Amino acid sequence: MANAIEFKLFAPYNKGAALIGSFSKWENIPMEKDDQGYFRTSVNLEDGVYEYKFRVQTKTEYLDPDSWVYAIDPYAKEIDKTGQNGIIRIKDGEPIVDTYVWNHDQVPLPSNGELVIYEMLLGNFCGQKEDRDRGGFQSTIEKLDYLADLGINAIELMPVMSGDQGWGYQVSHYFAPAPHYGSSAELKRLVDECHARGIRVIMDMVFNHSNDECPLLKIDRDYWYYHYKHYPENDNNWWGPEFNYDHHDDNLDIRPAWSFTGDVVRYWIQEYHIDGMRYDALSQLANWEYLHWIANLARETAGSKPFYNIGEHIPEKPKYARFEGPMDGCWHESFHYFLVDYICNNDSLELEQLKEVLDCKKQGYEDSTNVINYLSNHDQERILNLLGDRGIFDDPAFGRTKLGAAILMTTVGIPMLWMGQEFGQDSCRHSNQTGELKWYLLDNERNRSLFDYYKGLIALRKQNYAIQSENIEFVHENTDEQVIAYIRWNDEGSRVVVVANFSGNFLGGYTIPDFPDNGRWHEWTRNYDIESHDNQLVLDLGEFEAQVFVWNP
Repeated sequence: MANAIEFKLFAPYNKGAALIGSFSKWENIPMEKDDQGYFRTSVNLEDGVYEYKFRVQTKTEYLDPDSWVYAIDPYAKEIDKTGQNGIIRIKDGEPIVDTYVWNHDQVPLPSNGELVIYEMLLGNFCGQKEDRDRGGFQSTIEKLDYLADLGINAIELMPVMSGDQGWGYQVSHYFAPAPHYGSSAELKRLVDECHARGIRVIMDMVFNHSNDECPLLKIDRDYWYYHYKHYPENDNNWWGPEFNYDHHDDNLDIRPAWSFTGDVVRYWIQEYHIDGMRYDALSQLANWEYLHWIANLARETAGSKPFYNIGEHIPEKPKYARFEGPMDGCWHESFHYFLVDYICNNDSLELEQLKEVLDCKKQGYEDSTNVINYLSNHDQERILNLLGDRGIFDDPAFGRTKLGAAILMTTVGIPMLWMGQEFGQDSCRHSNQTGELKWYLLDNERNRSLFDYYKGLIALRKQNYAIQSENIEFVHENTDEQVIAYIRWNDEGSRVVVVANFSGNFLGGYTIPDFPDNGRWHEWTRNYDIESHDNQLVLDLGEFEAQVFVWNP
């Protein structure tokens, strides 16, 4: 039995539009425009799957205004594998996305302050060609037990919307998963299986620009985008047509770019049950009012479930994540920049500089969830590569990597790992040809040892609330020996002291004066107990090593 299915296209200043599809043998079906700027038509369709798109008289200058062009529905929930058509599915006389049934919505999920985030590019996370051929969503599901074993409780997916097949930051279709990763149902199952394991899912959202193939550009570029580059021609941070968040349509009393991206946010939270969003390149959005609005919209849509709005603003501006700012947290680029520099080089330690990035409050942040700390990410080279460039390999390189891991997991802020970091992935950071994870490295002793090191530190972070707090005090500073020690604590009495040696010297019998408490402490990374006496701790400290002491009264 056929039912009337409405198709609509928002194009308020275009002269004409028509619908074409597999149901019309790709012949035009005229559409009429209402007073709200929508072209509409209805087609009697039986249950099934159909391909479709629009023909529209464009208002985009470089396409010859008023000429007829093809445009996929900007709100298409699915794109065919050729990228040429939208797909609509009809079941029981109604359009549907899929028939997936959620199974794990009631599983408690960690709060923002408890998170240990794992950033991944789905196409490379799979590692093997046969895995990628099966689709990134499905093959990632099969590795979730690995992430759960590591202790990860949040994954941050680089863009999964339909567009380019590289990093995903050239988005064409904002409501449709990339076909090469899999179907909407497979993505939902990925999210659902994450939730079953207590893992939250954060998605990378690209709202500063889009791909040149985005249908909005073909319909009426200047309605949704700036006519010219919003930044100077020589600005290296221009990646494509930029959404115009300043434009207000006085006739319809809407802000087109706000309306469209707001619909995107609502859709992904409601339809895919995601638990957070990372907003790419805030410096290119440059609209404080809009960022407040979109972040609040995300929180309101999420309702009572924990939700995390993460911004990427480079150079850093703490105001974006403070109480008055739009974001809950921001990527902490200075943490990466300074800490990795001290790990990879033998330069003198600038203690005040290091203390600033370890205690983000010194930089103007207000809370432990205001910063997401990382040693590397998709934009930054891996530490092992940087060390290799300096002729540092094997045990010395892995030792320095472990020093970074100990600091990352015990300082103020939310830690984030870039996929493969936990076992010493050493290929380039992003190339689709050479960036696949080398899972076989886990068979090597050094790589497995690094994995176990991370696993142990993640377990400590998740179970010890002192490390999740915003409390940090530097209890020892020795510029000559390049040693620093800090204590983390909470009001319930948990205490953790970290002693870090940033020099290439073994320090035998090293004394930490004014140690916080006398008594028994357990060193977490080497698994031994030690007693502090007379407010001093005496220990052997390896070159480029951190030791983590947990109060054990």
